[in-house]
Amino acid sequence: MMKIVILGGGESGVGAAYLAQKKGLNVFLSDKGSIKDEYRKQLIAAKIPFEEGQHDEARILSADWVIKSPGIPKKADIIFKIAQKGIRISSEIEFAAEFTNAKIIAITGSNGKTTTTSLIYHILKNDKANVGLAGNIGTSFARQVADENFDYYVLEVSSFQLDDIQNFRPHISLLLNLSQDHLDQYNYNYEDYALAKFRIAENQENENFFIYNKDDEMSLSLLEKLAIRAKKIPFSTKQKLGEGGYIKKDQIVVDIADQFTMKIDELSLLGNHNIANSLAASIAGKLLNISNESIRNSLMTFQAVEHRLEQVAQINGVTYINDSKATNVNAAYFALESINQPIVWIVGGVDKGNDYTEVENLVRRKVKAIVCLGIDNSQVVSFFKDKCEALYSTSSMLQAVELSRSIAVSGDTVLLSPCCASFDLFENYEDRGNQFKHEVLENTKEKENAGTGE
Repeated sequence: MMKIVILGGGESGVGAAYLAQKKGLNVFLSDKGSIKDEYRKQLIAAKIPFEEGQHDEARILSADWVIKSPGIPKKADIIFKIAQKGIRISSEIEFAAEFTNAKIIAITGSNGKTTTTSLIYHILKNDKANVGLAGNIGTSFARQVADENFDYYVLEVSSFQLDDIQNFRPHISLLLNLSQDHLDQYNYNYEDYALAKFRIAENQENENFFIYNKDDEMSLSLLEKLAIRAKKIPFSTKQKLGEGGYIKKDQIVVDIADQFTMKIDELSLLGNHNIANSLAASIAGKLLNISNESIRNSLMTFQAVEHRLEQVAQINGVTYINDSKATNVNAAYFALESINQPIVWIVGGVDKGNDYTEVENLVRRKVKAIVCLGIDNSQVVSFFKDKCEALYSTSSMLQAVELSRSIAVSGDTVLLSPCCASFDLFENYEDRGNQFKHEVLENTKEKENAGTGE
């Protein structure tokens, strides 16, 4: 019986262990840290053997196949030892894909992955397709493959998951854009990171589709070097295309077989970057033979993703926006670009080798105050100290929101768009965004209660 070892006891790891057991494989899960209660209970209930707080190297190195959590660094000692022994190392998406014949639509990119993945899922679901949503969103892909029988899966896929694929072959792959992110995991080499993203298409064949951004310089540069067999379909917000998606005056246009058009002001998503996301999602919809009418309805009815340019409240004329998912500079660029009011910008966290020059001009034009939020704010302070009138340091969300509230006046926007990872002060970007919303909304209640004399 094949011996499977799962490294990491989070959502993807426990899902992979559950699928392995369901397929009758010999499975063992190991987590060097502590496993959350909910996942520990799931492992016990399923009678899956596991360990936490250590790695039993002898047991791990006796595996036929190791499934690695994307959160475990490639340079970890245990990963080196597994590779040295020649044991196959895969991500959960690679593992789960081996057990399903469903059509996979996989989305990667530096920014907009969650929004575009959710939008394509909405397009399919709205068209009554039998479809699952997974990858970096919600219930793990492996658990859904174990328990469901979907015809389609829409997967948000990170470069870390793509690092550990061998045969993964989506029917449709999308590479939305590239910007310098996670460079600390790629030897501070932008091309290495970009090549990891391009792995989404490396196993695709002639009957598959690769949707890419014709406005993205690094994508175009690498496309000239790589032998991608899938049919390549571009989208652009800057030029008209013979085939693919583009903007014509006040409309988005998708030319595939027949033509799909829709007025930009009818899209539910705001901002130039979301026009690009809507174009990419529309192309996927057309390739899946969804009618123009159904795609149009979906693009009009889609609700924005939580923690991504999410309007939390308007208090005393000040708009509060939660963009906690903006964990790199390029994502924050899109947020700053899309706001036309004076901005109090909450930024900071774990700096991943960020180059802030990309947002420098926007900050000079639009930002009235910067509120740094992190254990170590030195890099943000060093770069922006002479580029913004007011700059402050805080080390808790309560401090950051209270300070922002004291600075902002009616007509301003308080924007949480951190540019950085969240792990210094928060569990993850969701925790950071939820704490922001809590502090903002608690203030609303206090104001209401004060007004009613309660």
